[in-house]
Amino acid sequence: MRVLILGGDGYLGWPTAMNLTAKGHEVAVVDNYLRRRVCREENVEPLFEVPNLHERANLWQSVSGHEIRLFLGDLCEWDFVEEVFRKFTPEAIVHYAEQPAAPYSMLNRRAAKFTLDNNLDVTINTIFAVKEFCPDAHIVKLGTMGEYGTPNIDIEEGWIDVEHKGRKQRFLYPRQAGSLYHTTKIMDTDLLWFYVRMWGLRVTDLMQGPVYGLETDENEGREKLSPFFNYDEIFGTVINRFAVQAVAGYPLTVYGKGGQTRGYLNIKDTLQCVRLSIENPAKAGELRVFNQFVETFSVNDLAEKVQQVGNSLGLRVRIKPIENPRIEAEDHYYNPVHTGLLELGLKPHYLTQDVIAKMLETVLRYRSCIREDAIFRGVRWR
Repeated sequence: MRVLILGGDGYLGWPTAMNLTAKGHEVAVVDNYLRRRVCREENVEPLFEVPNLHERANLWQSVSGHEIRLFLGDLCEWDFVEEVFRKFTPEAIVHYAEQPAAPYSMLNRRAAKFTLDNNLDVTINTIFAVKEFCPDAHIVKLGTMGEYGTPNIDIEEGWIDVEHKGRKQRFLYPRQAGSLYHTTKIMDTDLLWFYVRMWGLRVTDLMQGPVYGLETDENEGREKLSPFFNYDEIFGTVINRFAVQAVAGYPLTVYGKGGQTRGYLNIKDTLQCVRLSIENPAKAGELRVFNQFVETFSVNDLAEKVQQVGNSLGLRVRIKPIENPRIEAEDHYYNPVHTGLLELGLKPHYLTQDVIAKMLETVLRYRSCIREDAIFRGVRWR
């Protein structure tokens, strides 16, 4: 298929582009280097430097023979969106192109306004571009399990059947975000569901848990093709942060009681999930929702796993609970359904000791690049 990846420079966007071309798809990526710019502005740049998209695409073509087309520009600008969709009319669109960090969205008014404007503008422009230029194309939107919050009932896969006063109807599962970023993802879902009903779009909404890891089949042994690896409080996901903290000798930052439980997945499984969704598209007029994760862990579980493996490597890893800067339940029920992607053929990778050890060994090679002042900034929700 012809697949257009919005946000193709990002932590997940670039590995997705390589993976899909390796599987035989024709791929173009769009980006405006938003993540790079914001990391510079907040002085929280990744563990190691990542080549720009031109360099990445050239390197990937030299080692694989596969071309990735590039479009550099801002998807909030309709003239640019129109240019992209006219030059590369996609059969599938993978929508990663958003400000991706909950802490950044809670940083201040400016960051909140930017998150809201950027994320919703890109989504509505994507919807209108599909309607105008490729109405049969399939939109695969990366949502987040954080849309659901932590309800005291099982989390279904996107939809829930409600019986009330003797009548029944199927509704989108109630959602209660824990940050402004997660709220924009809910609004994405609402926009897509509206236009699915109005215009018969075909959409898959992937409610993804936090992703960890660096290595994919395509970049193994080629670190210049690796994705961004943020370890800071703003852009780093928790397992990636803990890996760097362990190597740096910085106590693992467990927020509050550490009972916060979420669903996690290896970056390799993100690539599988996106590809399976593309190759098995939603029907016209369908908003299909998959809960995209493999295993659930509490923050305490993760800290203890990293500590155990780190100590076996001689790192002397310490855990230090700190006051929780976020407003969230620290001890709660959490039982989400996640069968849809398994039924499509997902073959999960699990968070084993070997996986953690390999992450720590990679970080150890860049130990001198770690800046302790970037690890924790104390971004507060209140």
